[in-house]
Amino acid sequence: MKAHHGMYIGGEWRPAAGADTIDVVNPVDEQVIGRVPAGTAVDVGHAVRAARAALPGWAATPPTERAAKLAALRDVLVARKDEIAETVTAELGSPLPFSQAVHAGVPILVAGSYAELAATYAFEEKVGNSTVHHEPVGVVGAITPWNYPLHQIVAKVAPALAAGCTVVLKPAEDTPLTAQLFAEAVAEAGLPAGVFNLVTGLGPVAGQALAEHPDVDLVSFTGSTAVGRRIGATAGAAVKRVALELGGKSANVILPSADLAKAVNVGVANVMSNSGQTCSAWTRMLVHTSQYEEAVGLAATAAAKYGDRIGPVVSAKQRSRVRSYIEKGIAEGARLVVGGPESPREQGFFVSPTVFADVTPDMTIAQEEIFGPVLSIIRYEDEEEAVRIANGTVYGLAGAVWAAEEAEAVAFARRLDTGQVDINGGRFNPLAPFGGYKQSGVGRELGSHGLSEYLQTKSLQF
Repeated sequence: MKAHHGMYIGGEWRPAAGADTIDVVNPVDEQVIGRVPAGTAVDVGHAVRAARAALPGWAATPPTERAAKLAALRDVLVARKDEIAETVTAELGSPLPFSQAVHAGVPILVAGSYAELAATYAFEEKVGNSTVHHEPVGVVGAITPWNYPLHQIVAKVAPALAAGCTVVLKPAEDTPLTAQLFAEAVAEAGLPAGVFNLVTGLGPVAGQALAEHPDVDLVSFTGSTAVGRRIGATAGAAVKRVALELGGKSANVILPSADLAKAVNVGVANVMSNSGQTCSAWTRMLVHTSQYEEAVGLAATAAAKYGDRIGPVVSAKQRSRVRSYIEKGIAEGARLVVGGPESPREQGFFVSPTVFADVTPDMTIAQEEIFGPVLSIIRYEDEEEAVRIANGTVYGLAGAVWAAEEAEAVAFARRLDTGQVDINGGRFNPLAPFGGYKQSGVGRELGSHGLSEYLQTKSLQF
């Protein structure tokens, strides 16, 4: 593992404009494992100019050739899968098996899906007496978070490149080494100079400069709703396109007919996955009052097994944030069943897997995104109340419904104000659109819907 001390701009590693650096810290042992440049508006300007210069050639490249480059990129990611997993583990703290399966494996699937879509997508179609052309929107500013460092990069960069756009990426400052590894893969895959550019740095400096740059045509951001609002306001003032994947407080609704043990166990696993640092995690478990105490007992048993199986959260700041929410849950009267605010280890940014019962829908832990291994169990009396509780937050990103009959679960899911719902533990689909309702975002990622975010339409009438 190595850290580059420059920016990847115009197909080469260039020195940063300034001398400031960012320490990359291993969340397990709190040791500095690398340093990367703290980019400035000057670096962003260089990267945007390189992307703008490369745009005409890449946009004019036939989709089948763009597809071939994306396939080559996927192949490089496959060849470097172990290195990717080790890098994510080092800077995020994720256990290595999870890094191999998810943090490295899922981006490979997504990159491959866009290699296929670029070759098959209908970039031109006939509509009556018109021909409609789907053209690249232009230069994309991609700002990605730390929780799934490579997946979030690929989910933006791959469709943008498939569409014929060029990209400037500003990755999260906590996990920049994975982004640098991705830049190496881009170079190894032979993508033209300037098609992909990387600027590391802090959000309020490099991220803001990228969002505000007049030559950036679309900003794709994944992160907090608060930052998303600011980016949306900035883009709106410039009449600039945005794609925003923001927060979540997803409900896992267990209907009385469901297999309770399975629904609870899968629900707990979902919340604990990636140490709870997943925007779509089912952090609110809704259980009918007749099964409530049984569900609480099952959840307590399941959560206790994760004490030594999950990694730390990403940083000391994140650990303090999660602990503060646990303390707030206790202060507001929720029943602490498992876990608590005390750290389970002397070293590292670890948080105990935590389960709260007797949570009411208006409590802070039932309304705000915690982003840690914390589950709130809420009771409901009937289906109407379950719908009100599930829809009773500002978010609408994901969710789950469990029932004995699929039709019953689907009927309930159709009443949820959320962008994605898993039915009886539905499997991940890299081609299905992902994105939220309400304050969970604007736009969609993955599959053809993700590709269309980076296209604009032109109609020719005959």
